[in-house]
Amino acid sequence: MSGRDLFCQPRRFGRGAALTLVFASVLVAGAATGALPGPDRKSPAGEARPATSADHHEDVAEAAAEAMAAGQSPVEAAERAVSRSGDRWGAVYSEGEYEEFEEALDGEYTGVGLWARRERDGRIEVTKVRAGSPAAAAGIRAGDRLRSVDGEKVDGRPVTEVVALLRGDATDAPAGTPVKLALERGTRAWDLTLRRARLSTDSVTVRELADGITVIRIASFTKGSGDTVRTAVRQAPPDAGIVLDLRGNSGGLVTEAVTAASAFLDGGLVATYDVDGEQLALHAEPGGDTARPLVALVDGGTMSAAELLTGALQDRGRAVVVGTRTFGKGSVQMPSRLPDGSVAELTVGHYRTPSGRTVDGTGITPDLEADQQVLERAETVLSGLGES
Repeated sequence: MSGRDLFCQPRRFGRGAALTLVFASVLVAGAATGALPGPDRKSPAGEARPATSADHHEDVAEAAAEAMAAGQSPVEAAERAVSRSGDRWGAVYSEGEYEEFEEALDGEYTGVGLWARRERDGRIEVTKVRAGSPAAAAGIRAGDRLRSVDGEKVDGRPVTEVVALLRGDATDAPAGTPVKLALERGTRAWDLTLRRARLSTDSVTVRELADGITVIRIASFTKGSGDTVRTAVRQAPPDAGIVLDLRGNSGGLVTEAVTAASAFLDGGLVATYDVDGEQLALHAEPGGDTARPLVALVDGGTMSAAELLTGALQDRGRAVVVGTRTFGKGSVQMPSRLPDGSVAELTVGHYRTPSGRTVDGTGITPDLEADQQVLERAETVLSGLGES
């Protein structure tokens, strides 16, 4: 495994739903390189001891290996073992799915720049086209219907399968490889060939409102997103308020969430977490902007690393949190590779906010509840903070 070894990740609600989330939240690089207990199930004195996460990983790996030897699906066997363990957030991913997760966390992916959805009649409709992408250069627009990819009809297929075809996952297609699309727009039907490219996920977007307020939206915590947030704070108009929009943020790299917290805190505690009972902590870097008025927007889609950041800003009195209760995903997962190359992620611990609040299963309650005109409410709060 790479240095990214400890994860906070929403469990899959089925294979299709998994790929609509942003996928993992790394806490510490050393987790799988010595910090976790080994597989020995006896204490030095030989007595039985409580099972640890390492034991559960071993059980899942054994189930996958036995299934593989019997000519059965190791992924399905591993999933059954995870289910039996009672691990609410445990999950098993195929090798290809996990590679997609790692690509997403790097903030880049190989594709053509299309977003799509499946309509009720099974048709695949383009919902968005990334500016500057191969799809945009070819004139594809939102609302176009995608009929086939490389000759394979896509009607009725899950969107995740369509995305896999566009990216060339089955053949590990690199940037520059061709992909042939058949499309429809109204009564017009046409074919075209695009070449895949390396594209950025653009997980952080920044805009300035008419009153000078800067809105920083973090869709997910991918590689580099924390530094992007810090740059946006430094470049914001002097003394103007900031809205940190975390709505719909399903997680990401926790290291990036801590870096984002460092934009608003002058060092200090961001969160504590435990790994098989060992208590550890995450701290912000010193030097953040502690004076600028700040509102954080959250909702039921705010999860995992985004909740960790929200809890830190709320507990330390740095931000007013506006919106609705967050999802409540505060557990820590660690991945391990199975014999067939798939990956199992099992819960190894939980994190808490600086005041010791547990997030898992409870979420974070906003300081100001709002489910409509949330940005307008944030502007009102910022105007009051600026006057205080």
